Amino acid sequence: MSRFLRYPLYVKGNPQRRVFFTDFFIKLLKSDKERPPNVVTFECPVTMTKFDVKNYLERIYNVPVARVNTHIIYVAFKRDHKNRRYKPKDDFKLAHVTLGEGQTFQFPENLFTKTEEEKTDEELIEEVKGRQKVRDDQLRKRSGVPSWFGV
Repeated sequence: MSRFLRYPLYVKGNPQRRVFFTDFFIKLLKSDKERPPNVVTFECPVTMTKFDVKNYLERIYNVPVARVNTHIIYVAFKRDHKNRRYKPKDDFKLAHVTLGEGQTFQFPENLFTKTEEEKTDEELIEEVKGRQKVRDDQLRKRSGVPSWFGV
């Protein structure tokens, strides 16, 4: 028996508690161009084919897929301060998936109730004033010695 077995031996009647993970992962992207409501864009590895994308979505997420169009984005090389070439990010593939008949997808616009951009000017001013008051109180406790001095 080899000590490098990944899974226990199969025994008839033994419940198999194996978890199989996919070899790939894909990331949903918000498209910057205007697209029909039944077209969704994913970022996936270069080695993933359009048939892999279709099977991935149909078998894991039960999403009916009508068509998949893919193209590879080649990331340009950059040079560092020693004039060595490097790639800041690996090449990737974009998959534009057309969903099945009657299926649409709307990218979630507002995932959180309130963000920094949605705060009013008065709320931001009050928040900054509160932080400044806390800093002033800390300085008074230290007898006017600035915080960067490190007593």
